[in-house]
Amino acid sequence: MAILRGGKRIGGHDIRIGMPRDRSLDNVYKDPRLKRTMGGNPETTIGRFQSYVNEAEGFARSARYYAEFQLPRGIPSGRQDSGLGAQPTNDPEEKLGFSTQTDNMATQISDGRRVRAFCSAIQMPDREIITKEVKHNGPARKVAYDFKSGDISATFYADKFMRERSYFELWQKAAFSTANFNYNFYNDYVTPLNIFQLGQFASRQERDDVTYGVQLLDAFPKTISAVDYSAEANSVQTFTVTFTFRYWVNYFIDQQGNIELGSPSFGKPTVKKGPFGGILKLLPPELRRAGRDVLNDLRRRVPLGRVTGGRVFPPFKIPPLNI
Repeated sequence: MAILRGGKRIGGHDIRIGMPRDRSLDNVYKDPRLKRTMGGNPETTIGRFQSYVNEAEGFARSARYYAEFQLPRGIPSGRQDSGLGAQPTNDPEEKLGFSTQTDNMATQISDGRRVRAFCSAIQMPDREIITKEVKHNGPARKVAYDFKSGDISATFYADKFMRERSYFELWQKAAFSTANFNYNFYNDYVTPLNIFQLGQFASRQERDDVTYGVQLLDAFPKTISAVDYSAEANSVQTFTVTFTFRYWVNYFIDQQGNIELGSPSFGKPTVKKGPFGGILKLLPPELRRAGRDVLNDLRRRVPLGRVTGGRVFPPFKIPPLNI
Protein backbone atom coordinates (compact mmCIF):
# COMPACT_ATOMS: atom_id res chain seq x y z
CA MET A 1 0.00 0.00 0.00
CA ALA A 2 1.37 3.39 -1.04
CA ILE A 3 1.90 6.14 1.45
CA LEU A 4 0.65 8.89 -0.92
CA ARG A 5 -1.24 8.31 -4.13
CA GLY A 6 -3.39 10.13 -6.70
CA GLY A 7 -4.93 9.46 -10.09
CA LYS A 8 -6.86 10.84 -13.07
CA ARG A 9 -8.92 9.20 -15.79
CA ILE A 10 -7.69 10.09 -19.28
CA GLY A 11 -9.23 8.59 -22.39
CA GLY A 12 -10.86 5.71 -20.56
CA HIS A 13 -7.70 4.82 -18.67
CA ASP A 14 -6.89 5.39 -15.01
CA ILE A 15 -3.54 7.14 -14.58
CA ARG A 16 -2.34 6.85 -10.98
CA ILE A 17 0.81 8.17 -9.33
CA GLY A 18 1.84 7.23 -5.77
CA MET A 19 4.72 7.15 -3.31
CA PRO A 20 5.26 3.56 -2.17
CA ARG A 21 6.13 2.53 1.38
CA ASP A 22 9.71 1.72 2.37
CA ARG A 23 10.67 -1.69 0.99
CA SER A 24 14.27 -1.67 2.20
CA LEU A 25 13.61 -4.52 4.66
CA ASP A 26 11.75 -6.82 2.29
CA ASN A 27 13.53 -10.20 2.10
CA VAL A 28 16.75 -8.93 3.71
CA TYR A 29 17.92 -12.29 5.02
CA LYS A 30 21.33 -11.00 6.15
CA ASP A 31 19.96 -8.40 8.50
CA PRO A 32 21.23 -9.42 12.00
CA ARG A 33 18.00 -8.23 13.57
CA LEU A 34 16.12 -11.00 11.82
CA LYS A 35 18.38 -13.63 13.43
CA ARG A 36 17.64 -12.65 17.00
CA THR A 37 15.85 -15.22 19.16
CA MET A 38 13.55 -14.66 22.07
CA GLY A 39 15.15 -14.52 25.49
CA GLY A 40 18.41 -13.13 26.86
CA ASN A 41 21.77 -13.13 25.21
CA PRO A 42 23.68 -16.22 26.45
CA GLU A 43 27.02 -14.46 25.99
CA THR A 44 26.30 -11.86 28.65
CA THR A 45 26.89 -12.28 32.37
CA ILE A 46 23.20 -12.63 33.16
CA GLY A 47 22.78 -14.97 30.19
CA ARG A 48 25.51 -17.30 31.45
CA PHE A 49 23.98 -17.18 34.93
CA GLN A 50 20.60 -18.21 33.53
CA SER A 51 22.19 -21.02 31.52
CA TYR A 52 23.87 -22.38 34.65
CA VAL A 53 20.54 -22.34 36.49
CA ASN A 54 18.80 -24.08 33.59
CA GLU A 55 21.58 -26.66 33.30
CA ALA A 56 21.23 -27.56 36.98
CA GLU A 57 17.41 -27.52 36.70
CA GLY A 58 17.12 -25.04 39.52
CA PHE A 59 18.67 -24.46 42.93
CA ALA A 60 18.85 -26.75 45.93
CA ARG A 61 15.95 -26.11 48.31
CA SER A 62 16.35 -26.16 52.08
CA ALA A 63 13.03 -27.99 52.51
CA ARG A 64 13.96 -30.82 50.09
CA TYR A 65 15.90 -33.28 52.24
CA TYR A 66 15.71 -36.76 53.67
CA ALA A 67 17.50 -38.16 56.72
CA GLU A 68 17.87 -41.86 57.38
CA PHE A 69 18.46 -43.18 60.91
CA GLN A 70 19.30 -46.74 61.83
CA LEU A 71 19.51 -48.07 65.37
CA PRO A 72 22.80 -49.80 66.28
CA ARG A 73 23.13 -53.50 66.84
CA GLY A 74 23.11 -53.25 70.63
CA ILE A 75 23.94 -56.22 72.84
CA PRO A 76 24.05 -59.39 70.68
CA SER A 77 22.37 -62.49 72.02
CA GLY A 78 25.61 -64.46 71.80
CA ARG A 79 28.56 -62.11 71.86
CA GLN A 80 31.39 -63.20 69.58
CA ASP A 81 32.98 -59.88 68.59
CA SER A 82 32.73 -57.23 71.27
CA GLY A 83 34.69 -54.73 69.20
CA LEU A 84 37.77 -52.57 69.82
CA GLY A 85 39.76 -55.25 71.60
CA ALA A 86 37.08 -56.28 74.08
CA GLN A 87 37.01 -59.81 75.38
CA PRO A 88 33.98 -62.05 74.74
CA THR A 89 31.64 -62.35 77.69
CA ASN A 90 28.32 -64.00 78.41
CA ASP A 91 27.86 -62.59 81.90
CA PRO A 92 24.19 -61.52 82.16
CA GLU A 93 25.04 -58.94 84.85
CA GLU A 94 27.26 -57.04 82.42
CA LYS A 95 24.46 -56.92 79.82
CA LEU A 96 21.85 -55.70 82.30
CA GLY A 97 20.23 -52.40 81.32
CA PHE A 98 21.62 -52.19 77.77
CA SER A 99 19.34 -52.25 74.74
CA THR A 100 19.49 -55.61 73.02
CA GLN A 101 19.72 -56.47 69.38
CA THR A 102 16.14 -57.78 69.47
CA ASP A 103 14.80 -54.57 71.03
CA ASN A 104 16.58 -52.37 68.50
CA MET A 105 15.40 -54.37 65.51
CA ALA A 106 11.79 -54.36 66.70
CA THR A 107 11.84 -50.61 67.38
CA GLN A 108 13.49 -49.90 64.03
CA ILE A 109 10.75 -51.79 62.20
CA SER A 110 7.88 -50.20 64.14
CA ASP A 111 9.12 -46.60 64.51
CA GLY A 112 11.96 -46.11 62.03
CA ARG A 113 9.82 -44.61 59.26
CA ARG A 114 7.95 -42.43 61.75
CA VAL A 115 11.20 -40.91 63.03
CA ARG A 116 12.42 -40.17 59.50
CA ALA A 117 9.08 -38.57 58.57
CA PHE A 118 8.98 -36.42 61.74
CA CYS A 119 12.48 -34.98 61.25
CA SER A 120 11.55 -31.31 60.83
CA ALA A 121 15.09 -29.92 60.55
CA ILE A 122 18.63 -31.25 60.27
CA GLN A 123 22.10 -30.02 59.35
CA MET A 124 24.62 -31.16 56.79
CA PRO A 125 27.97 -31.59 58.60
CA ASP A 126 30.77 -29.11 58.21
CA ARG A 127 34.44 -29.92 57.74
CA GLU A 128 37.51 -27.94 58.80
CA ILE A 129 41.07 -28.61 57.71
CA ILE A 130 43.46 -28.16 60.61
CA THR A 131 46.69 -26.46 59.58
CA LYS A 132 50.04 -25.63 61.06
CA GLU A 133 52.27 -22.77 60.00
CA VAL A 134 55.66 -23.84 58.63
CA LYS A 135 58.18 -21.11 57.95
CA HIS A 136 61.41 -21.68 56.05
CA ASN A 137 62.09 -18.47 54.10
CA GLY A 138 59.63 -15.68 53.51
CA PRO A 139 55.96 -15.84 54.50
CA ALA A 140 54.88 -18.96 56.36
CA ARG A 141 52.94 -21.75 54.66
CA LYS A 142 49.88 -23.27 56.30
CA VAL A 143 50.22 -27.03 55.95
CA ALA A 144 47.27 -29.36 56.46
CA TYR A 145 47.84 -32.16 58.94
CA ASP A 146 44.33 -33.12 60.15
CA PHE A 147 40.62 -32.38 59.71
CA LYS A 148 37.60 -32.30 61.95
CA SER A 149 33.83 -31.82 61.87
CA GLY A 150 31.51 -30.44 64.49
CA ASP A 151 28.45 -32.17 65.86
CA ILE A 152 25.15 -31.77 64.03
CA SER A 153 21.64 -31.23 65.39
CA ALA A 154 18.27 -32.48 64.24
CA THR A 155 14.80 -31.41 65.38
CA PHE A 156 11.87 -33.83 65.55
CA TYR A 157 8.14 -33.58 66.03
CA ALA A 158 6.83 -35.79 68.81
CA ASP A 159 3.55 -37.68 68.88
CA LYS A 160 1.52 -37.99 72.07
CA PHE A 161 3.37 -41.18 73.05
CA MET A 162 6.81 -39.57 72.54
CA ARG A 163 7.81 -42.57 70.43
CA GLU A 164 10.34 -40.47 68.51
CA ARG A 165 12.12 -39.48 71.71
CA SER A 166 12.02 -43.06 72.98
CA TYR A 167 13.68 -44.14 69.73
CA PHE A 168 16.80 -42.11 70.53
CA GLU A 169 16.67 -42.96 74.23
CA LEU A 170 16.87 -46.61 73.21
CA TRP A 171 19.84 -45.75 70.99
CA GLN A 172 21.59 -44.16 73.97
CA LYS A 173 20.85 -47.25 76.06
CA ALA A 174 23.08 -49.17 73.67
CA ALA A 175 25.98 -47.06 75.00
CA PHE A 176 25.37 -47.06 78.76
CA SER A 177 23.27 -48.79 81.38
CA THR A 178 21.35 -47.10 84.17
CA ALA A 179 21.01 -50.47 85.92
CA ASN A 180 24.69 -51.01 86.70
CA PHE A 181 26.25 -47.82 85.24
CA ASN A 182 28.46 -49.78 82.88
CA TYR A 183 29.37 -48.60 79.38
CA ASN A 184 29.10 -50.67 76.25
CA PHE A 185 31.68 -51.35 73.57
CA TYR A 186 32.07 -48.75 70.82
CA ASN A 187 30.89 -50.90 67.91
CA ASP A 188 27.65 -51.74 69.72
CA TYR A 189 26.26 -48.18 69.79
CA VAL A 190 27.61 -46.48 66.65
CA THR A 191 25.97 -46.73 63.24
CA PRO A 192 25.98 -44.79 59.93
CA LEU A 193 23.62 -41.86 59.45
CA ASN A 194 22.59 -40.72 55.95
CA ILE A 195 21.49 -37.23 54.91
CA PHE A 196 20.29 -36.56 51.35
CA GLN A 197 19.54 -33.44 49.32
CA LEU A 198 16.50 -34.08 47.12
CA GLY A 199 15.58 -32.66 43.74
CA GLN A 200 13.85 -33.61 40.53
CA PHE A 201 14.95 -34.36 36.99
CA ALA A 202 13.11 -33.04 33.96
CA SER A 203 13.67 -36.35 32.19
CA ARG A 204 11.83 -38.35 34.87
CA GLN A 205 8.45 -37.99 36.48
CA GLU A 206 10.01 -38.23 39.92
CA ARG A 207 9.90 -35.38 42.41
CA ASP A 208 12.30 -36.63 45.09
CA ASP A 209 15.47 -38.00 43.53
CA VAL A 210 18.73 -37.95 45.48
CA THR A 211 20.95 -35.19 44.06
CA TYR A 212 23.56 -35.07 46.87
CA GLY A 213 24.22 -37.31 49.84
CA VAL A 214 26.57 -37.71 52.78
CA GLN A 215 27.06 -40.54 55.23
CA LEU A 216 28.18 -39.93 58.81
CA LEU A 217 30.36 -42.80 60.04
CA ASP A 218 30.23 -44.03 63.64
CA ALA A 219 27.39 -41.70 64.62
CA PHE A 220 25.35 -41.79 67.82
CA PRO A 221 23.06 -39.35 69.69
CA LYS A 222 25.22 -37.53 72.21
CA THR A 223 22.51 -35.23 73.55
CA ILE A 224 18.72 -35.42 73.67
CA SER A 225 17.35 -32.01 74.54
CA ALA A 226 14.88 -31.22 77.28
CA VAL A 227 11.18 -31.03 76.44
CA ASP A 228 9.60 -27.73 77.41
CA TYR A 229 6.00 -27.40 78.54
CA SER A 230 3.91 -24.29 79.02
CA ALA A 231 0.26 -23.68 79.85
CA GLU A 232 0.35 -20.57 77.65
CA ALA A 233 1.27 -22.38 74.45
CA ASN A 234 -0.50 -25.02 72.42
CA SER A 235 2.06 -25.73 69.71
CA VAL A 236 3.35 -29.08 68.45
CA GLN A 237 5.89 -30.56 70.81
CA THR A 238 9.43 -30.85 69.45
CA PHE A 239 12.82 -31.93 70.74
CA THR A 240 16.38 -31.75 69.45
CA VAL A 241 19.01 -34.47 69.16
CA THR A 242 22.71 -33.68 68.82
CA PHE A 243 24.70 -36.32 66.95
CA THR A 244 28.42 -36.83 67.19
CA PHE A 245 30.36 -38.92 64.69
CA ARG A 246 33.87 -39.85 63.65
CA TYR A 247 33.91 -38.43 60.11
CA TRP A 248 31.69 -38.15 57.05
CA VAL A 249 31.96 -38.99 53.34
CA ASN A 250 30.29 -37.69 50.20
CA TYR A 251 28.48 -40.50 48.37
CA PHE A 252 29.28 -39.04 44.94
CA ILE A 253 32.96 -38.24 45.53
CA ASP A 254 34.48 -40.42 48.26
CA GLN A 255 32.77 -43.62 47.14
CA GLN A 256 33.58 -42.99 43.46
CA GLY A 257 30.08 -43.88 42.37
CA ASN A 258 29.03 -44.13 38.75
CA ILE A 259 27.89 -40.49 38.75
CA GLU A 260 29.08 -37.41 36.86
CA LEU A 261 29.01 -34.28 38.94
CA GLY A 262 28.00 -31.14 37.09
CA SER A 263 26.44 -32.73 34.03
CA PRO A 264 22.92 -31.57 33.05
CA SER A 265 21.39 -34.98 33.73
CA PHE A 266 23.67 -35.61 36.73
CA GLY A 267 25.11 -38.68 35.02
CA LYS A 268 22.26 -40.98 35.89
CA PRO A 269 23.71 -44.48 35.38
CA THR A 270 22.00 -47.33 33.63
CA VAL A 271 20.85 -49.72 36.32
CA LYS A 272 20.14 -53.32 35.41
CA LYS A 273 16.66 -54.43 36.33
CA GLY A 274 16.54 -57.06 39.02
CA PRO A 275 14.34 -60.15 39.09
CA PHE A 276 11.50 -58.22 40.78
CA GLY A 277 10.94 -56.05 37.69
CA GLY A 278 10.09 -59.07 35.52
CA ILE A 279 7.94 -60.74 38.15
CA LEU A 280 5.87 -57.61 38.85
CA LYS A 281 4.88 -57.29 35.20
CA LEU A 282 3.27 -60.73 35.33
CA LEU A 283 1.07 -59.91 38.33
CA PRO A 284 -2.46 -58.48 38.23
CA PRO A 285 -2.70 -54.69 38.59
CA GLU A 286 -3.75 -54.85 42.25
CA LEU A 287 -0.85 -57.09 43.26
CA ARG A 288 1.51 -55.12 41.03
CA ARG A 289 0.70 -51.93 42.94
CA ALA A 290 1.21 -53.72 46.25
CA GLY A 291 4.56 -55.07 45.04
CA ARG A 292 5.69 -51.59 44.01
CA ASP A 293 4.71 -50.26 47.44
CA VAL A 294 6.84 -52.95 49.10
CA LEU A 295 9.84 -52.15 46.90
CA ASN A 296 9.44 -48.41 47.50
CA ASP A 297 9.29 -49.07 51.21
CA LEU A 298 12.51 -51.11 50.97
CA ARG A 299 14.21 -48.27 49.13
CA ARG A 300 13.56 -46.00 52.08
CA ARG A 301 14.19 -48.48 54.90
CA VAL A 302 17.27 -50.37 53.75
CA PRO A 303 20.37 -48.62 55.15
CA LEU A 304 23.13 -47.64 52.76
CA GLY A 305 26.87 -48.18 53.12
CA ARG A 306 28.44 -51.26 54.53
CA VAL A 307 25.11 -52.82 55.52
CA THR A 308 24.26 -53.28 51.85
CA GLY A 309 27.81 -53.76 50.67
CA GLY A 310 27.51 -50.52 48.72
CA ARG A 311 24.69 -51.87 46.56
CA VAL A 312 21.73 -49.51 46.68
CA PHE A 313 18.52 -49.08 44.77
CA PRO A 314 18.13 -46.89 41.68
CA PRO A 315 18.66 -44.13 40.63
CA PHE A 316 22.31 -44.73 41.44
CA LYS A 317 24.73 -47.55 42.12
CA ILE A 318 27.63 -47.05 44.50
CA PRO A 319 30.56 -49.40 45.25
CA PRO A 320 31.40 -50.17 48.90
CA LEU A 321 33.49 -47.88 51.05
CA ASN A 322 37.18 -48.69 51.34
CA ILE A 323 37.37 -48.36 55.09
